[in-house]
Amino acid sequence: MKNRQAAPAVKAGLHPRNPHRGRYDFQQLIAASPELAAFVSPNAHGDESIDFADPLAVKALNRALLKQEYGIAGWDIPAQYLCPPIPGRADYLHYLADLLADGGVIPRGDAIRVLDIGTGANVIYPLIGHGAYGWQFVGADIDPVALDNAQRILDANSSLNEGIELRLQASPGAIFRGIVQPDERFDLTLCNPPFHASLAEANAGSQRKWKNLGKQNAGKPLLNFGGQGAELWCEGGEEAFVRSMIEESALFAERCLWFTTLISKSATLPAVYRALKQAGATDSRTIAMAQGQKKSRIVAWTFQNEDQQRLWRSSRRK
Repeated sequence: MKNRQAAPAVKAGLHPRNPHRGRYDFQQLIAASPELAAFVSPNAHGDESIDFADPLAVKALNRALLKQEYGIAGWDIPAQYLCPPIPGRADYLHYLADLLADGGVIPRGDAIRVLDIGTGANVIYPLIGHGAYGWQFVGADIDPVALDNAQRILDANSSLNEGIELRLQASPGAIFRGIVQPDERFDLTLCNPPFHASLAEANAGSQRKWKNLGKQNAGKPLLNFGGQGAELWCEGGEEAFVRSMIEESALFAERCLWFTTLISKSATLPAVYRALKQAGATDSRTIAMAQGQKKSRIVAWTFQNEDQQRLWRSSRRK
């Protein structure tokens, strides 16, 4: 008899509070979202799974995870919009919760306000963050179609409209300007910036991913997690976007405790650190993240000194 290698019971590298660290219980997920059943079958190890190269299967899994863990009903996205991997997105939020911890106590509830830059049609960070911690969110995006879909998700879960607000960024070249209102304060900002520097680079990355998944895609490159336009690329890529974000964040230094962003490429970090020094950040952190073999990191920065940070935190406890 051949011994088969079982899938790991815990996904390597995920945050200890991440509820998606364990193996997916597909029977429970199907009970939460019956349509998932059509995509579940035994994998090469004989375990129940889905074809992660199938965009429809990934979307059905996301819908089931959001329903089971966070009680989100009616989650859907238009074709070809970014369909985010839930475990990795949840990880970002749990690490941000650690960043806000005061004496080891993580703040919960609507006193904490978070700005999500590029919330997308999936509005995933506000959904998870509000569900896990009760935080208030503002989700900003330059794409009105994406925001219309995000609003449909909120309307399908009426209680979410009290905790999540959506705003259109009318100036594509701006990040915080035009979104952060006068006298408005945020405890955190977060962002998953465009990764690629051009559409051609994004398509090449898609083809590599298909090859790694053992698939051949002779036609137009198709991402199993989707994504289009500003979700995938911008001029100058990740590095240029984050440098602009850091420069603009200095204009809002007193109105946010921690600015943060995901950084996918380690090669981006030296330019980010130079930009932080030039902008006058008083403190910065680089937080390593991992999901299986995928490595990424969060860069967080603040313009407030230790006394100002303590005063901010104490004001949130009132």
